[in-house]
Amino acid sequence: MTPNTTVRADAVVIALVGVAHATSHLFHLLLPPLFPLLMPAFGFSYTEAGFLMTVFFAISGLGQAFAGILVDRYGARRVLMAGVSLLAASGLALAAAANYPMLLLAAALAGSGNSVFHPADFSLLNRKVSSSRLGHAFSVHGLSGNLGWALGAAISGTALAWAGWRGAGLAAALIALCSVAALQMARPLLDDERARVDAGGTAAATFGFLGVTVIWKAFLFFLLVTAAFSGLQNFSTPVLGGIYGISPAAAVAALTAYLLGSAAGMVIGGFVAARVHSHERAVGAAMIAAAMFAAVLASGFPAGWSVLPLMVGIGLGVGLAGPSRDLLVRRVATDALAGGNASPAFGRVYGFVYSGIDVGLALGPLAFGALLDAGGRDGVLPGVALLQVLAVLTVLAMRRKPVPLPARSG
Repeated sequence: MTPNTTVRADAVVIALVGVAHATSHLFHLLLPPLFPLLMPAFGFSYTEAGFLMTVFFAISGLGQAFAGILVDRYGARRVLMAGVSLLAASGLALAAAANYPMLLLAAALAGSGNSVFHPADFSLLNRKVSSSRLGHAFSVHGLSGNLGWALGAAISGTALAWAGWRGAGLAAALIALCSVAALQMARPLLDDERARVDAGGTAAATFGFLGVTVIWKAFLFFLLVTAAFSGLQNFSTPVLGGIYGISPAAAVAALTAYLLGSAAGMVIGGFVAARVHSHERAVGAAMIAAAMFAAVLASGFPAGWSVLPLMVGIGLGVGLAGPSRDLLVRRVATDALAGGNASPAFGRVYGFVYSGIDVGLALGPLAFGALLDAGGRDGVLPGVALLQVLAVLTVLAMRRKPVPLPARSG
């Protein structure tokens, strides 16, 4: 292949994996903004609303830890296509829902589909993209996820205005089916069967990386930061409406502004990550800034018009942290494999570390929903800020120290 051909092939792989990742994030944020429509239609409480997202992320978290093994054994492309297909089925289930159990089914299908993305995506990028362009690949991957969140919020916001929640389910299913079709058409470029490895063997061989302390710190960091995000993702409409008296449509607009701010922060953060040596400090500084904006918003003192810029500020801080965070986790993952040498079986490490996202997003909605039901609306935003500070402390504890692993070669 010529250099130009290689560049084009890398660009197509990065774009396709990015589209799939955006599709998964769309389903993260499909249901929560629809709660003002779904709750009166089916008669359930905030706690039950939070439980829908708990089902989604509990299934996704448990599944993600094992999806890495499936990726290593059967190939990332096959597992990724199966995941996107399950997302399409979830959208159709939402559109056809006639009661709360059917909403639970839609959430469970979406969680099953969502479980494959981090191990499959990172495996494909590592195996199919030139090493010199992996930094760009990870940056686009993170950015596409944030744009997927924004798209999910936009679809739900449109549903709130005029389309209805069934229309939102159909729109999401159509997007997922288009993503499946794109992955199928690019099958020759994404095929990674030659890179498959045996994921069997002894439990010690398969799960030995769990004995590395920094792996658990990375897991805990994702749990905390995403639990904080869940407070904004799931309940920004009632919280911002109650504190600042803004309409549901304005609250959804504020959430969309947060997500777009996060996407912009991701772009800027890519340049920051390329220039700093201590990614732990870069992540910590960005997350502290996000926590400060959240604390100001929680105070209720600013005028109503300031909700939008404050949400943008929180998003910028979280987005700025993203690229440095992913480079940090990549280091953690490679250090846990063969003394730092990148093994073809890294899917299981990525699967476990990033399952912290799903655990945080499973526990967060349940806790914040219960807080709202107990009349603690004003405690949601301070809770978001506190969890962000705890995440900073965790990531600073991930500074590289000598570990009892074989020395890295070279």
